[in-house]
Amino acid sequence: MKKIIKTADAPEALGPYSQAVEINGTLYVSGQIGIDPGTGKIVPGGVEEQTTQVLKNIKAILRAAGFTIEDVVKSTCYLSDMTDFMAMNKIYGRVYEKNPPVRAAVAVKDLPLGALIEIETIAVKQ
Repeated sequence: MKKIIKTADAPEALGPYSQAVEINGTLYVSGQIGIDPGTGKIVPGGVEEQTTQVLKNIKAILRAAGFTIEDVVKSTCYLSDMTDFMAMNKIYGRVYEKNPPVRAAVAVKDLPLGALIEIETIAVKQ
């Protein structure tokens, strides 16, 4: 049975989609951008600050669903500029130091609200 996950500790969806959906022990987390859920605005700074906030948002959604960062098996990172890859990777690597998930990182033309980074995630209960 499909379970919709929603938490006030992460930004509300910007459109007609859920923050996350869990089905059969797998959690699909919608792409998160660097919005501070307290202000509803993108955090100030560059890609490092936005990546930090994105990962906080993902952790909040995982926690609301009863998952942890260790349950993440796949991430897709969307960058508005591939020259930000190394800076994003530095922050990302701090969260996934041990047994990191598989990942793709691609550059895209634009992201919502002018974001520099968006990350979507899949986690599986182990």
